[in-house]
Amino acid sequence: MIFVTVGTHEQPMNRLVKYIDELKAKELDEEVIIQTGFSTYEPKNCKWQKLFPFQEMDELVAKARIVITHGGPSSFIAPLQKGKIPIVVPRKKEFDEHVNDHQLEFCRAVKERQGNIILVEDVEKLGGILNDYNEIIKKMPSELKSNNERFCSEFEKITDALFEK
Repeated sequence: MIFVTVGTHEQPMNRLVKYIDELKAKELDEEVIIQTGFSTYEPKNCKWQKLFPFQEMDELVAKARIVITHGGPSSFIAPLQKGKIPIVVPRKKEFDEHVNDHQLEFCRAVKERQGNIILVEDVEKLGGILNDYNEIIKKMPSELKSNNERFCSEFEKITDALFEK
């Protein structure tokens, strides 16, 4: 199953919802469930709902083989916490999906620093990425790197060194 979420931002993200719905009609054999948020396009080929309660969203992310999200951190961190590599399609100002391109800029930084998201800047490339998903993720780290864990580990080393003598 492929799960797609565009979040709860009040601007529609019809670009992603429509593309996935059309892709499902043409070439996707597996089940696709879309959380459409405030998008005005209503899918014809996929199961969809505007919003899901948190528990159900969490279950859908856990159950999905592939999770496709917008560029909001909470949406792409959820699959990472379950050991999954999300495909991230940031909302863009040029399509009136957000007030600016902060999602795009943030996702570029996460991709560069963490290397554990598949960033899709051009939705037309999404079909190819879905086809090659299993090969793409083989080369990527799936674990969520925690700065807190690294800090605590380094701090522990320092404190241990202080008390050794």
